[in-house]
Amino acid sequence: MESNRLYNLLVPIISVLLGLLFGAIIMLLFGYNPITGYVALWNGAFGDLYFAGETIVKVTPYILSGLAVAFAFRTGLFNIGVEGQVFVGWLASVWVGTALQLPMIIHLPLAILAAAVAGGLWGFVPGFLKAKFGVHEVIVSIMMNYIALYTCNAIIRNVLTDSADKTDRIAETASLSSPWLTELTFSRLHYGILIALLGAFLMWFILEKTTKGYELRSVGFNQHASQYAGMNVKSNIVLSFIISGGFAGVAGAMQGLGTFQFMSVHSGFTNIGFDGIAVALLGGNTAIGSVLAAFLFGTLKVGALNMPSAGVPEELVDIVVALIIFFVASGYIIRWVLNRMQKEGK
Repeated sequence: MESNRLYNLLVPIISVLLGLLFGAIIMLLFGYNPITGYVALWNGAFGDLYFAGETIVKVTPYILSGLAVAFAFRTGLFNIGVEGQVFVGWLASVWVGTALQLPMIIHLPLAILAAAVAGGLWGFVPGFLKAKFGVHEVIVSIMMNYIALYTCNAIIRNVLTDSADKTDRIAETASLSSPWLTELTFSRLHYGILIALLGAFLMWFILEKTTKGYELRSVGFNQHASQYAGMNVKSNIVLSFIISGGFAGVAGAMQGLGTFQFMSVHSGFTNIGFDGIAVALLGGNTAIGSVLAAFLFGTLKVGALNMPSAGVPEELVDIVVALIIFFVASGYIIRWVLNRMQKEGK
């Protein structure tokens, strides 16, 4: 057991180091200085308070989208529809944020709750079809992404505005932003990071400390054994997708109530949901792992914008990210090497 836990910790760390190493080799092959490139990346992510604030802003929805994917994985499901659930959560939060005038103590939680409910309802569809008719959740959930994208665009243009391409700004009582954070960092930093960390704790608590979480994990391990033990497999599948969609919806609320304060028409996906798959994979589908992986991805994404100042194309960061994911996906090779080293050490 201790050996497995150690390997679960070492594999992502080694994967990150190998990704950075091979990324450096690629920079050298193309005539770039990897040390200069990585220093520029670090400075672009944490060089001053502004960049650090923007990095945390980027990390916040990644944590929640990673939790959404990880929660489904832990229960034996693949929620590839997180992107669409982010969209509907974003729209629901902005809708409540612009349509109602309430005290902040009511307005802000209500807007976040609306996002969670919207994301959960969007996740209910593939969950129900999976449980009731055995329809593969990947097919349904990925199609739901496109439905969410174009439905949200239509609602913005035809319901929330008069053919405009973005909604009004939300009321201050529904905002996650804070004047003192803005004055301190001159960035878009908001309190959403606290909600994201609370979400990570909530996922850990549900799965590890509750009877229902034990059922959900059991269904993920073996549906037939769970059913034989008297568990309602179908209802647990639906519930898992609802909770997963709720996390994704709140990720959308972080964009609508924190980063942008409105929602605009999108011509394509934000990739928050798709990047959440990589975050969950690197984080080992655990709550704390997803938080750490989200910080890594946020650092790479924001820091990459500063790499051209060192003469290094920011696209190289995408190569580094892809290499990290490759090594995580090939984790069994790393485990085999570690096992060999352990046996030879004895």
